[in-house]
Amino acid sequence: MLLLGLTPARAQSGGHLDDFLKQAQLSDVFPGADRLGPVDGDRPVATAYRGDHAMGYVYLNSDVVSSTGYSGKPIRILVGIDLNGRIVGAKLVEHHEPIVLIGIPPAKLTAFIRAYVGLDIGKSPETAVNGMPADIISGATVTTMVIGDSITRSAIRIAQSRGLGTAQAVLSPAATVRRLDTSKVSIEPWQNLLGDGSVRRLLLTVADVNAAFAKSANPLAAQHPEEGPDSDNFIDLYVAEASVPSIGRSLLGEPEYQRLKDRLQPGQQAILIAGSGRYSFKGSGYVRGGIFDRIQLVQNDNIIRFHDRDHQRIGDLAADGAPSFPEIGLFTIPPGEKFDPTAPWRLILLAQRAIGARDKAFLTFDVTYTLPANYTIEEKPTAAAPLPPAPASSAKTETEAQMPTLRMIFSATPGEPLWVRVWRAKIGQVLVLSVALLALTAIFFFQDILLRKPMLYRRLRLAFLTFTLLWIGWYADAQLSVVNILAFANALRTDFRWDYFLMDPLIFILWFAVAAAMLFWGRGAYCGWLCPFGALQELLSAVAKKLRIPQLPMPFGIHQRLWPIKYIIFLVMFGLSLYYLSLSEELAEIEPFKTVVILHFMREWPFVLYAVVLLSAGLFVERFFCRYLCPLGAALAIPAKLRMFDWLRRYRECGNPCQRCANECPVQAIHPEGHINPNECIQCLHCQELYHDDHRCPVMIQRRLKNERRAAVIGSPPPLPGKPAPGTRPPLSAPTS
Repeated sequence: MLLLGLTPARAQSGGHLDDFLKQAQLSDVFPGADRLGPVDGDRPVATAYRGDHAMGYVYLNSDVVSSTGYSGKPIRILVGIDLNGRIVGAKLVEHHEPIVLIGIPPAKLTAFIRAYVGLDIGKSPETAVNGMPADIISGATVTTMVIGDSITRSAIRIAQSRGLGTAQAVLSPAATVRRLDTSKVSIEPWQNLLGDGSVRRLLLTVADVNAAFAKSANPLAAQHPEEGPDSDNFIDLYVAEASVPSIGRSLLGEPEYQRLKDRLQPGQQAILIAGSGRYSFKGSGYVRGGIFDRIQLVQNDNIIRFHDRDHQRIGDLAADGAPSFPEIGLFTIPPGEKFDPTAPWRLILLAQRAIGARDKAFLTFDVTYTLPANYTIEEKPTAAAPLPPAPASSAKTETEAQMPTLRMIFSATPGEPLWVRVWRAKIGQVLVLSVALLALTAIFFFQDILLRKPMLYRRLRLAFLTFTLLWIGWYADAQLSVVNILAFANALRTDFRWDYFLMDPLIFILWFAVAAAMLFWGRGAYCGWLCPFGALQELLSAVAKKLRIPQLPMPFGIHQRLWPIKYIIFLVMFGLSLYYLSLSEELAEIEPFKTVVILHFMREWPFVLYAVVLLSAGLFVERFFCRYLCPLGAALAIPAKLRMFDWLRRYRECGNPCQRCANECPVQAIHPEGHINPNECIQCLHCQELYHDDHRCPVMIQRRLKNERRAAVIGSPPPLPGKPAPGTRPPLSAPTS
């Protein structure tokens, strides 16, 4: 019997538990129970019963903690926990992880999740975050770590909120609290920092790692020992809280510390990690997917994982006597994460070993860190003013539960939505993008004035395309994708919420600008000016023409049969997204945007090769991908007919007999008869530049010549002294005597 048939009408809750109960059988989530009670609580749960006897609770992990994976969407798992705080069942009910769908068998993922059944949160919450109870799946390291983290952290919070086992919710503040002593500023040498615990060390030799794998539950791991002398360093790892003034100044030096201080939000902290040896603590996951999958920070029940945006590479340590390290990283705690720099924490290192062609074994090692007492001050906590009670019909969300920490980080007012804080944190980037959009709007509105100075216009367009590639694309990662459209369409059919789309300010502003521009200029405002990949294609094409790389002329008949391909691609993806969103997201890899713009070509070689082939084709056929393959361009072109204005001016002679604009259009959007196809036009304004040029446009040339002849007939300015008037012969010289 399905859970849907066992639950009463939907209760008023802030989660999605009711939506997913129907996707699993009760026996998979809570064996032995025969029915569920109503969904209730700030962190929504449904009580599991056998007859009239309550046995425990069923909840959805994403209702309790963040469980966002590679796809940017939650990985949702139903979890059952008994009254003693022991996990009794877990079942995956929704995810959009392409890396799992492509190469990971469902049975392997199911086995990974079931390995968490039996974990006793109520007996010892600390052990739940001490590594992974289950073996991480090779090829899906980050995804499985997110799954494991969300199961354990959500179970801890449910156990604490319900008082299961020995877990107790913290209801009153401690007698004293510790805070950073920012007045203490001293520069210490390396040995002093090591001696007082400001810098903590984890040293693993080859022998240590081989012995640990030999004791693990995986017999294949022991059969593939690390080669080399046992005394060799596998990894020599050092960690420190770099945001503490004395430690940061000592390790980074004053200039680098000041740059870090300027970059941090109020209350935000930073961790310095340095390592040497044969094993890299960074790995390569951050290159492929932007996530450092070999390290994670654990404090109480909170697990913090770092992304590439949180990382800054450091060349050398400034502390006197510090050794040289091949890898030094400065990691900022992501905004919104709870982290107390005065409380103990642990850095967990994930060590991996190949045990087959594709399989790996994993172990975790950790280094504990407690900030020395001489950097802190103990004080009595001040009584906090009570918050007004929430309305009875609403439930607290996870963001509201973390509001004190978030207010400290973003200096926010109570009740302020999370997306508002994100916008405040990125206000500088928002302003830069807004100025760029206003400049582009001015270019379009005053194009007739600007295009009368073709050299100025060309330089301005070149500068704007360079800005689009370097700042919008490679710096801000604000590359739109057809995935955004599919996600938006899916949200309209399911649980549409504006705050989900507002979480990325630059992407939201770009989409708003694109929607507004569609009414004026069609797809061209984005495709021709704001798309980083399109800008890269055009800039490379300009270089190719300078180098005299031959341009392949595309006969219009062939071109007309090729450009519909992108519409077919988009319609297939859109149709699949209505039923199989995950599959359509996988097909979105036809866009090389992630490889080229987001990951800067730092990806597996098939993706890089595909992107290079497309860019190479663009050297011979300008904007090859835009013309024939881009599903995003197709999606924007479909509503292009809705535009209210036609800004592109034409002469009656365009197309008959003149073909200059059609021949010079960079994407062949002008038909031989002179008609401009708005679905294909990228608003580069080249045809409008020709429209005003009285030396290249035949119509304007004829007008210029006619005006010159008229001026000659009406009269000319008086000749200069000593010069004959135009059209007259010089007088004969007087005869000499």
